[in-house]
Amino acid sequence: MAAPARTSRPQAVLFACGMNAVRSPMAAGLFRQLFGKSVYVASAGVQKGELDPFVVEVMDEIGIDLARHKPVTFEELDELEGLNFDLIVTLSPPAHHKALELTRTLAADVEYWPTVDPTAAAGNREQRLEAYRAVRDELLKHIRARFGAKPGGNE
Repeated sequence: MAAPARTSRPQAVLFACGMNAVRSPMAAGLFRQLFGKSVYVASAGVQKGELDPFVVEVMDEIGIDLARHKPVTFEELDELEGLNFDLIVTLSPPAHHKALELTRTLAADVEYWPTVDPTAAAGNREQRLEAYRAVRDELLKHIRARFGAKPGGNE
């Protein structure tokens, strides 16, 4: 179920998934490419994973460099910079549960965008890359639908 399009954009968005190694860094990178510094964006995971090289490759195809991304957990992000987000977009059930738990003490909206985990894809290298591309493209579609067009001019 897609999130409804809204006209106002939050000031700070957190994308969250299970391990901050595939879906959430992809979403944050796409968001950053579209909106630059007009909105603060970060990503986190319920657990800490290792950045997936397929993510780096499919994001590089569209000009986004995630090679230096270091996966972090919600707790690590909180220690580093705090969890001062207007909106938490969750991409997996564990991340959604964690975000809802956090709203007991945070004044943040939470949206759930169920997103396939491409690490489960079988097949040869190209077939697996296609699964990652499909997730990347789906996230881009969600981001555009939810946050609107790229800001222009003085924004």
